[in-house]
Amino acid sequence: MVTDLTTLTVAELGDLIAGKSVSPVDVTDAFLDRISAHNDALNAFVTLNEEAAKAAAKAAEAEIMQGGVRGPLHGIPVAHKDLYATAGLKTTGGSKVLADNVPSTDATVVRRLSEAGMIMLGKTNTHEFAYGPTSEVSMFGPVANPWDTGRISGGSSGGSGAAVAGGLIPIASGSDTGGSIRIPAACCGVTGLKPTYGRVSRAGILPLCWTMDHAGPLARTAMDAALFLQHIAGFDPLDEASSHAAVPDSYAGSLTGDIRGTKIGVARRYFFDGSQEEVVKLVDDALDVLRGLGAEVIDIDIPHIETAAAAALAIYIAEATAYHDDTLGERAHLYSEQVRTFLELGDQLLAKDYLHAQRYRTLLGREMAEVFQNVDLIATPSITMTATPIGEPNVLIGGAEEAVFGAILRNTEPFNLTGLPAVVTPCGFDADGMPASLQLVGPAFTEARVLNAAHAYQQATDWHLRRPNL
Repeated sequence: MVTDLTTLTVAELGDLIAGKSVSPVDVTDAFLDRISAHNDALNAFVTLNEEAAKAAAKAAEAEIMQGGVRGPLHGIPVAHKDLYATAGLKTTGGSKVLADNVPSTDATVVRRLSEAGMIMLGKTNTHEFAYGPTSEVSMFGPVANPWDTGRISGGSSGGSGAAVAGGLIPIASGSDTGGSIRIPAACCGVTGLKPTYGRVSRAGILPLCWTMDHAGPLARTAMDAALFLQHIAGFDPLDEASSHAAVPDSYAGSLTGDIRGTKIGVARRYFFDGSQEEVVKLVDDALDVLRGLGAEVIDIDIPHIETAAAAALAIYIAEATAYHDDTLGERAHLYSEQVRTFLELGDQLLAKDYLHAQRYRTLLGREMAEVFQNVDLIATPSITMTATPIGEPNVLIGGAEEAVFGAILRNTEPFNLTGLPAVVTPCGFDADGMPASLQLVGPAFTEARVLNAAHAYQQATDWHLRRPNL
């Protein structure tokens, strides 16, 4: 008999609930108790939905007891990043600008998961308006990393990453514009999935950069991410970028763990050469595991990859400033100094800079398409480092100091520019006990492929099951 329900994965909880061995009420209470015990240390949750969640759990229990199991997510708790509109519950974006904002409708992802029977426990902390990769700047204060509360959780979906890693929630939503699902997943030692651009609706999610925003899960396992993706993927007329591409019948069913013959491309220039030595060693160890499972690891090169960071920055700045233009003019004093400064930079950006960045983006997409003529996946360190101390602006990589803001985005941004699906999975710990992470990227709409490779790795290792001592 399981004594601590908060140690279980979504798949395990779903089986127990469907089999009537465990009640959604007990599961909800267990996670609410853990939030009560540990959220003060992590600052992962910013708004709780406790009474509504308890009522929803009782309703789910009654429905399930009568034989009405909706699916594998029915009765399972979920948390949403505080960018996602939640009807009747504050959605602030971590900013004083929206401190009193209570939406009247749910974001499409929130609605779809509610229809699947998930129980929303609350909203998770985020870097203000998702405009930062560390989750240090929020009206609610910084998010702490469960492995070391003096270090960053990564961002901007830091609250979701910390909540999943700390066992405060089994799975949570995030958004990813330059790495904002994958960076906190990497920093906190959990699984994070950025689906293909257009695969999951962003309707009802506060935007940072329209042409680079993606929505997806942070989870304990690749299997859990697959179960979650099944219910949120698919066309939505409310999102102008939403794709009509067919959704597989079962992402979870595609996770066979068989990767024999899979060709994995490794681009050492840029992705590995710009990463900390200890991180590279752990990722190389992970590649050895994949080789042992039958994958073929091949050296590749992406010709113009070094321009990705500058292009991504130009696009963020232009689109974020355009979105915030009116509000910044009327209520500039309500923004944090950091985010206000970033937004004001947009006034200095020339139209030609934005257009050059978009032209480069097209070139990079073509070059990656050519790479995928010869390999099935690309593997990189998820981020170039492990989590840094809160408040520390610089990090040491290869004997040189770099700004955390630039270095931490280096390996994730290219796949926002190209919109390709990417999953990250923990692959070990550094000498300080902080997680390192492997990133696997595939061609457009191959979420099943990247998740299966991550699942195969997780079946052969247990890094994703390690839990911090809170």
